[in-house]
Amino acid sequence: MGIGSTLMAGIGLGDPVIRLGVTGLSRAGKTVFITSLVANLMDRGRMHALRAAADGSIKAAWLQPQPDDTIPRFDFERHLAALTGPEPHWPEGTRHVSQLRLSLRLDGRGLLGGLTGPRTVHLDIVDYPGEWLLDLRLMEKDFSEWSAEVLDRMQGRPGAEEYQAALNGLDGDRFDEPVAQRLAQTYTAHLHAAREAGWSDCTPGRFLIPGEMEGSPALTFAPLPASFEGGRLHKEFRRRFDAYKSRVVKPFFRDHFARIDRQVVLVDVLGAIHQGPRAVEDMRRAMADILTAFRPGRAGWLAQLLGTRRVERILFAATKADHLHQVQHNRLTAILSAMLREARDRADFSGARTEAMSIAALRATTEDVIHQDGQELPAVRGRLLDGRQAAFYPGELPADPAAVLHPARDGADRWLDGDYAIMNFAPAPMTARPGDGPPHIRLDRAAEFLIGDRL
Repeated sequence: MGIGSTLMAGIGLGDPVIRLGVTGLSRAGKTVFITSLVANLMDRGRMHALRAAADGSIKAAWLQPQPDDTIPRFDFERHLAALTGPEPHWPEGTRHVSQLRLSLRLDGRGLLGGLTGPRTVHLDIVDYPGEWLLDLRLMEKDFSEWSAEVLDRMQGRPGAEEYQAALNGLDGDRFDEPVAQRLAQTYTAHLHAAREAGWSDCTPGRFLIPGEMEGSPALTFAPLPASFEGGRLHKEFRRRFDAYKSRVVKPFFRDHFARIDRQVVLVDVLGAIHQGPRAVEDMRRAMADILTAFRPGRAGWLAQLLGTRRVERILFAATKADHLHQVQHNRLTAILSAMLREARDRADFSGARTEAMSIAALRATTEDVIHQDGQELPAVRGRLLDGRQAAFYPGELPADPAAVLHPARDGADRWLDGDYAIMNFAPAPMTARPGDGPPHIRLDRAAEFLIGDRL
């Protein structure tokens, strides 16, 4: 497709810049989203719902060096090769902040366009782990509050019993570094197991993705019961918790988050439904916490940090829509919208535009019909990770989102009226006409909402 070229001509110091933040909860597909979005903006044959692409306003698109020299470049070419090569496979997930600049040359249309002529708009895409965004909630809690919340919600999650066992018999009046390390390691193992099992709220985020900070004191603490308050262990863990907030969380929001204009949050709603009601409720709370980060009138340190700047548009996208037949896509979107309702109302009131939709940044399946017990079931067909082809019917999502949200809010352990299965599909071998990007579902609509008004 000739996507990897980089052009340096025509860079203007006054060219407008759109900073698009891309994040998501675990396994939501951030890397695939960015790779497919960039590829489809460069080869726009499948971007019919993006008006600037459909009417020919976008004349050219090319990659440029990102403007921030200290941030790693998003490895677009390698990820695209993984998705579209002879043996397509899913690329590695997000492990740190990265950035990519795509420049778009637009022709001069309309009244102002006739006066100004062609112009260039730079799209700076900032990729960062969703686990780090969830750390925002830590900033307005002290160590005791955070500990109480964590110890309460970890009940019933994988690794919770092991962590409770590690606490038993500890002398809170003593502090020993090996003891602190064992507690932090056991708690981190719990976080990894919980994330693997589909839980969304797993903080602190850097415990899961430590990077160069692995083993540092700022990442060597864990929640403690109220009975430990006043002891040396509690005092040291409180100090380290405060250091984590001031030296890890706050700089991230200052250096990256505070400069974002538009934001997309990718959500694996199907994965949470498969895990059960408690995972759905955990995801709902996590998304509500995420949306509080975008409230420009919010009091406290974040408002002081952001000043008058606001994120203008926020898209929540339920990914992996290609795992469902299109007859169920509206139901998936309705469930996501209902999960966001309370938090979206607050964001809309503050002036930010929000939207929810179901997408597949890279379509890995085709639609099919399977016959079972005398019924015709709307299914999808694709290549499994082991190379086999399979047709799959995941079950029917309810027409009323309340059938999902009410059991979740009530703390039910399982769905009473059936289970919702998931299947791990591999990327399909790609065949594309010249000028076409990778196949997708509603990626063009997502792009229109996020950046269409600026093009």
